[in-house]
Amino acid sequence: MPPVERKVRREAGDDLWQTAVTAAGDLVYRWEIENDRIEWRGPLERLFGASPRRHPADGRSFVARISPEDQARREAALAAHLAGEGEYDVEYRVRGESGDFHWVHDRGSVEFDAAGRACRVLGTLRRITQRKLHEARLEYRANFDELTGHFNKLRLREALEFTLADALRAGRAGAFLAVGLDSLDRVNRAYGSELGDEVLIEIGRRLDRCLRSNDVVGRLGGDRFGVILTGCTAAEALQTAERILNVVRRTAVETHAGPIHVSVSSGILLFPGQAHTALDAIAKAEGALLKAKTSGRDCAALYELSDEQQRGFRDAMEIGEQVKAALREHRLELAYQPIVTADGEAVDYYECLVRMRGADGNLVPAGLFIPVVEKLGLMRAIDRYVLDMALQELEATEAVRLGINISGLTAADRSWLRALSARLRSRPDMARRLIVEITETAALHDIEDSASFVQAVRELGCQVAIDDFGAGYTTFRHLKSLTVDIVKIDGSFVRGILESNQNQLFVRNLLSLAQAFSLRTVAECVETADEAAFLADEGIDLLQGYHFGRPEMTPPWRDHRVSPSMVQPVAGQPSSGQPAARTVAPTAVTS
Repeated sequence: MPPVERKVRREAGDDLWQTAVTAAGDLVYRWEIENDRIEWRGPLERLFGASPRRHPADGRSFVARISPEDQARREAALAAHLAGEGEYDVEYRVRGESGDFHWVHDRGSVEFDAAGRACRVLGTLRRITQRKLHEARLEYRANFDELTGHFNKLRLREALEFTLADALRAGRAGAFLAVGLDSLDRVNRAYGSELGDEVLIEIGRRLDRCLRSNDVVGRLGGDRFGVILTGCTAAEALQTAERILNVVRRTAVETHAGPIHVSVSSGILLFPGQAHTALDAIAKAEGALLKAKTSGRDCAALYELSDEQQRGFRDAMEIGEQVKAALREHRLELAYQPIVTADGEAVDYYECLVRMRGADGNLVPAGLFIPVVEKLGLMRAIDRYVLDMALQELEATEAVRLGINISGLTAADRSWLRALSARLRSRPDMARRLIVEITETAALHDIEDSASFVQAVRELGCQVAIDDFGAGYTTFRHLKSLTVDIVKIDGSFVRGILESNQNQLFVRNLLSLAQAFSLRTVAECVETADEAAFLADEGIDLLQGYHFGRPEMTPPWRDHRVSPSMVQPVAGQPSSGQPAARTVAPTAVTS
């Protein structure tokens, strides 16, 4: 090819390359390390301004443009890449012509000369300011209330959970205050919700002004705030509540419609003596708040324990210590109860039920320690323990499906989700054989958080079941939001169903609701063959109860009497690569 033609083609290629880079908005650079010169291609004016003299032509002047807060991160990424410890891929802020900082994504690779020395870096800069702003907004919304700027309900609950755990560990006293506006609904009706929002914002500001710097304020929702007071006595908590009342009532709130006089009431919960979990503390503080409002408003009420409740707390603390010891000494075990197809011919999956072995080796009934564990905030530790045991069993036994129960606290626990994701990310076969059960009342407590949790679990490949279905009055809207796979009808509607027309009607309604969303259904607490036959005729999919087997400490699939010929595919599941279930014959077992 003649030299002139080669030159024309090269220039045409350069123009095409330059056009593509400009259209993408990226900057391409070549940094010669030896003489510290940088050659740029692309729309430099978008980042560094219109004047070419202001464009950094060497590494030193470019570094001067990088935010001081980000320079160490960029240098560390570059040094690691030069040392051969990974790719050069880093995000940082660069100062533009106007002095504002812009986020950029810097990706590149080093080239070495014949002697093995780094001679140049080739890379690209892409502006990502909009993405960073979007991520910041999402992070803000995940932690803060958009109206008042304080912690949102979830973040406040997490902060309270941490504070309670620290108080229990260190014996440090504190208080949680539920602060509610009196008659905000009247303000909204008289002036509109926009003015009501102005009042809420101002009350939040006044809370900030009359609290200590280490106190935590969050919005519980609606017209209520929550305040965490650490390191304070009951008297000091009462003084703080009175100070809040005085600050609010003393001065009218200035709004666009003029000054409006409002008042607040407060419910006070002392910890660690009166509560051990965030949900319990919030519920009790809001109960005390209701007491204050019914006592005339514009006052504070202290949550008080009766002598019997105090004895109950002392007993609970003793049981809590036993559970902690059992966790340390690995004395928690799983019992497995079969959940069978409606015809009773095959096991669909087994529900894992936690049991505790006492120091003497005897089993402690779950009813003696699980309620206490929930009150003391130990359920998350137990749920994590159960998850590990169930996953170990799924890993060891390919032909089994297991269901595990988790508490409402765990459903909001991101660390539990991270643990589940880490174990199942590379094991989709195990994920398909795991069913996560959450109680209906916990799911309905915060429908948005529960829906997010359900979605995350299902994206991993697991199924999700609502336990105790019917106890919380789920609606079509709730089921649509939750997108679960299975609903387990609460046993209170199954017991005595043959003699109770009300139970029969309720179960039919629940089945209709579940079937409208193509959900599989489980009837709990089935104890007789007649109950099983009735439920099967009504269209139930699966059955669970003593009629089909009590919870067994020894996994049934380890029973030497179970031969491979007794293993059948799970109903409704593809036969290829899917788990199987053991055939069982119904046996009458008295409760």
